Amino acid sequence: MAVTSHDVARAAGVSQPTVSRALRDDPRVADATRQKVQRVATELGYVPSELGRSLSTRSTHQIAMVADLRNALYPALVEPLHDRFAHHGLRMLLLAERGDDRATYERLLDRSVDGVVLTTTLIGSSLSKGLLDKGLPFVELNRLSGRRKVDGVAADNHGGAADVARLLVREGHRRIAAVFSSADSSTSRDREAGFRAALVEAGIDLPERRVARTGFGFDDGERGFAALMTGRHRPTAVFCVGDLVAVGALNQAQRMGLSVPDDVAIVGFDDIAMAAWPCFNLTTARVDLSGMAVAAADLLVRRLGGDDSPARTHVFPTQLVLRGTHHGTGSVASSLST
Repeated sequence: MAVTSHDVARAAGVSQPTVSRALRDDPRVADATRQKVQRVATELGYVPSELGRSLSTRSTHQIAMVADLRNALYPALVEPLHDRFAHHGLRMLLLAERGDDRATYERLLDRSVDGVVLTTTLIGSSLSKGLLDKGLPFVELNRLSGRRKVDGVAADNHGGAADVARLLVREGHRRIAAVFSSADSSTSRDREAGFRAALVEAGIDLPERRVARTGFGFDDGERGFAALMTGRHRPTAVFCVGDLVAVGALNQAQRMGLSVPDDVAIVGFDDIAMAAWPCFNLTTARVDLSGMAVAAADLLVRRLGGDDSPARTHVFPTQLVLRGTHHGTGSVASSLST
């Protein structure tokens, strides 16, 4: 039979509420009493019930992360988020969701979590608005909804994409193309804006015939690249909105008998783990995913602790990683963005 808090109370000679307070280090319990209760609990093998604790404190000590695991970027955020929340004494639950649907909203409001990390937020997200209206603490990570009262952490997508454009221009490319995603995510919108702005500075046009619009997946990269390479005046360089898209483009280039980077340069964004695999050796813009995850967790923990200061957004600089798909030599270049 499992040991209960009442068993600990009888053995320690205190009340059951005192046991509960002592085991969560409540300052109202004297040091000697707390030490005695903790010693007896250890001797009896008592494990506090998180359900009972949540009922008494109205806190579950659990955080939900909402992520779309089809995108290779998001698994890279799971471990640093998990570890940082564990550092704060919190457990993280993963909701593998794909959008701002009603079911996700209802799951998050069933009182099973104290806070939420949203990583798949779309611009003007209804999910962000709903959580804000209900007062459930949350933070947006990687993608931002654009709502002023919401904490967020993101990469400098505009500056990083501008750095990629400048790199391609320095390499001598003039027929430059891009595989972008839809403009309903802040990452895609800002990367496109930064890339275009840097090309304009260099006096280089990016006509729509040299733009493919897809998603963030491997198949999207294949389709987008194939569409760009069908015309008479093929581009000599292709920027892909994400690394998984770039990997798809690399695969399609091989299928079409094209040599990278001799026939066409391909550059990605994010520096996910597979970008460094020798079979890809992808030039890309590195995003500090671990640093962003830690910053997001800390923001949320402060809100859970009662911080009611104005919402803040942390923007992390990016860094060009020069590998083998752009004519580079495998070094890391400092970011050119300010």
